[in-house]
Amino acid sequence: MTPNGVRRLWTEGKPVLNGWLSIGNAFTAEIIAAQGYDAVTVDQQHGFLGYEAMAAMLQALKASSATPLVRVPWLSAGDIMKALDAGALGIICPMINSRAEAEQLVSYMRYPPLGQRSFGPTRAVIAHGSDYGQHADREVLCLAMIETANGMKNLDEIVTTPGLDGVYIGPADLTLGLTGRKYPTGFDREEPEMVEAILSILKKSHAAGIRACLHCGQPAYAAKAIGWGFDMVTLLNDVRLLATAAQASLATTRKLLGEHQTPSASPANSSY
Repeated sequence: MTPNGVRRLWTEGKPVLNGWLSIGNAFTAEIIAAQGYDAVTVDQQHGFLGYEAMAAMLQALKASSATPLVRVPWLSAGDIMKALDAGALGIICPMINSRAEAEQLVSYMRYPPLGQRSFGPTRAVIAHGSDYGQHADREVLCLAMIETANGMKNLDEIVTTPGLDGVYIGPADLTLGLTGRKYPTGFDREEPEMVEAILSILKKSHAAGIRACLHCGQPAYAAKAIGWGFDMVTLLNDVRLLATAAQASLATTRKLLGEHQTPSASPANSSY
């Protein structure tokens, strides 16, 4: 079976830089993956895409060395198993609020007797090898999102769930869950109480022997998070990268036009 590149980097003591895909397009996925990310996640929760687009995007990611991950829409056996069968080597599951939900998540990702995943790796066996069924349980990553007040309340029980590989912090929802509308929504939290919550998740995850991952908005914050000890950081998604680059290109062009524009000839002086 194809080795999980994220696990390899972690074994080597290296952090993982994760790309994020919200546009349902295989070419966009191919472009992002070609830039050298360690892993790339297809976002089915908030991404503008469905199952067919996700499947094509996973196929496009195969051309790169990036480890393909999927954030599923919810804690749903069908969504999780179909994403794995399509070739995802890791699942990020949103809104995990309790030990019971974490146990459900693990069970959906492992074959019996370790779990209840149904066997039928339609594309996974083609993409990752004929021995997929023998090795999938120990290669596929299971990541639970901590992003609610209940998730924080039950954190000690969640991080000690057998079979859970790590937690993934969604800072925007976590801020809403812990503080309501006290602060603007967003990723890179600087408020002392939110930094404290994020670092508490990191500390408790590592104490339980599992990995901690953080969704970031800017490279500087991602680098800071790695300095804190996070094992994986997610950078800007394809939507924001496209919008930011387009905005910068347009703004620069308009500025140059303004600096170099000369008065146009008046109609009276124009030749026809």
